[in-house]
Amino acid sequence: MLEEPVTGYLRVRYPVGSDGKRPPLVNGRDAATVFLQPGKIKISSVDSFSNMQVKGSAAHLEYKKLILAGKPYDEQMKPLNARYSEQRVANDNQGMERTEKEMEAVAKEKKEKVFAGYLKNNPASPVALYALQQYMGWEINPDTAEPLFNSLSESNKNLPSARLIWEEIEIAKRTGIGRMAMDFTQNDTLGHPVSLSSLRGKYLLVDFWASWCGPCRAENPNVVKVFQKYKDRNFHIIGVSLDRPGQQEKWMKAIHDDKLEWTHVSDLQFWNNEVAKQYGIKAIPQNLLLDPDGKIIAKNLRGEELEAKLGEAIEGKKGF
Repeated sequence: MLEEPVTGYLRVRYPVGSDGKRPPLVNGRDAATVFLQPGKIKISSVDSFSNMQVKGSAAHLEYKKLILAGKPYDEQMKPLNARYSEQRVANDNQGMERTEKEMEAVAKEKKEKVFAGYLKNNPASPVALYALQQYMGWEINPDTAEPLFNSLSESNKNLPSARLIWEEIEIAKRTGIGRMAMDFTQNDTLGHPVSLSSLRGKYLLVDFWASWCGPCRAENPNVVKVFQKYKDRNFHIIGVSLDRPGQQEKWMKAIHDDKLEWTHVSDLQFWNNEVAKQYGIKAIPQNLLLDPDGKIIAKNLRGEELEAKLGEAIEGKKGF
């Protein structure tokens, strides 16, 4: 029994061929997203999911409006994604950083024009909470997310997923710049407990990553460069790994292979890592830069930006 509108997914299941394999699925033709809601819903399609018709779900009709409004931005993203993939293969880190900034600009415009715009005009929509989740993304800014949440209709605010969204906004408040970093304790690679508070007295980068995370591994050389430059100048790093259960060897190998010569902790619980949940981490890599007192002074610094911000803090060139 559904308590509120939710996304559902349909996928073709082809029979196994004479070669013992199933044909590869083609996005758009063989898979589709449907917004489900309480009641009777009829879904029909002639030859593929690309021309699927949905009746009985007002939520799906609103969802289609959002998808249509976001299509121009999705088209802008396609060449950027292709370029980024080429740059990654070529190990062009500077090119990747430039492309990332372009992608972030497109994503930001989509968030404001499509999702925030929709929420302001449709606070009681059956897909308003979906739009809010898309707007917030994995790096929640409570200063912009909270007003949008407060603008929702009372019925939407009382839905189960709304309560979860509010909890995420509250976590984002507690981990915002200027707040004291929440203390935690987790075991290092030798099984010894390490607390965040035990590392106070230095500028500290709390780095969320994992051995299986491609973007994390690609960013590691930049982090190593910064560590080598500032490790003797009141700076340290604690890596919090979201590696999977039973995969300590892979975690250790990645530390060795990438030459990550700093403190590492993990409970090897994948996305259920207790520290990641405490800090609302839903995507990696992410990081927080703390001052010697344990106050958060910057978040999610990558590439040259990490080195520049750390230099400003340690060398006193410019305050935060």
